[in-house]
Amino acid sequence: MHSIATPLLILLFLFCSAIIWFAGTKISFAIDIISKHFGIGEAMGGIIFLAIVTNLPEIAITCVAAYNGHMEIAASNILGGIAIQTVVLSVIDVFGVGKSAPLTYRASSVELIIEGLILIFILTLVLMGKFISPNIMAFHITPIEILIFAVWLFGIFILSKKDTLPSFLHAVKDVQEEKPKQAVDSDQETSGSVKPSIIWFSICAVLTLLAGWMLEVSGEELAGRFNMSGVIFGATILAASTSLPEISTGIASAKLKDYRMAMSDIFGGNAFLPCLFLLGSIISGKALISNLQPTDMFLTGLGILLTSIYMIGLIFRRKTQFARMGVDSIAVILVYILGIVGLVYLG
Repeated sequence: MHSIATPLLILLFLFCSAIIWFAGTKISFAIDIISKHFGIGEAMGGIIFLAIVTNLPEIAITCVAAYNGHMEIAASNILGGIAIQTVVLSVIDVFGVGKSAPLTYRASSVELIIEGLILIFILTLVLMGKFISPNIMAFHITPIEILIFAVWLFGIFILSKKDTLPSFLHAVKDVQEEKPKQAVDSDQETSGSVKPSIIWFSICAVLTLLAGWMLEVSGEELAGRFNMSGVIFGATILAASTSLPEISTGIASAKLKDYRMAMSDIFGGNAFLPCLFLLGSIISGKALISNLQPTDMFLTGLGILLTSIYMIGLIFRRKTQFARMGVDSIAVILVYILGIVGLVYLG
């Protein structure tokens, strides 16, 4: 990478971003067909399949950064990715839903509220993990990293048992917009195309992983040439680039009227991202969470705040819109902008 001219390196970075966008769109349609064929709920499809696959760039970046000892890029990409991927919901709100009602009104469900609580629980553990001594380690990992992974698995188990939850949890009204006849007919037409969808899913997953690896390598070189700190770069430009799968899959899911899957992809993916601290610690031999910087803690708090705003939107379900966005999306954008300004001064 050192021998490549800066303009060519920028083109390589943009080309990898385009691959991620294309692959993310194809993955969304494939998951929609696979979920319907195997009877997987929209929220479960989002938290398990989309959440992991659309985070393949983050997985690749964490592995490469941890292997090369660039802990600040690995941590800021994970935590900055959570914040910016939450903002992606506002993009889906504008371009994927329409004028009749905002995304949180259409997607409101018990599953999504549970996913949001799981995410806040995990991010709280990240904040607490900073104060765990790095000397308490086994196989290069700390108890808090194992606990985060266990909470994520427990969250999946809880969602799979939603129908058996106590009745008071169903006080939040489940809303599922009826699909237009054309969409229903499309579902029936694609019901027999599971094998091609699985093939497309596999190919696009590999492309997403490889493109994510190239993003980290080329992006790290570009950040050095432009004298940008690893934390700021990882939390903004790199996090935005690796969020392209969430944008493409989210808008595509919303166009398919799978509003819950669109939000579940974001909430589920954000809950999965802190699990990468476990992977990064194993690869680097150092406890990533124990070595978090103040900027990383700031990003974690920002992620909690943005998630909470959307959870309020899911609970109250207001139809009010401004510029094709719900009030919650507008609040999220404003808070994120203020957060990034604060991050620049903090960094």
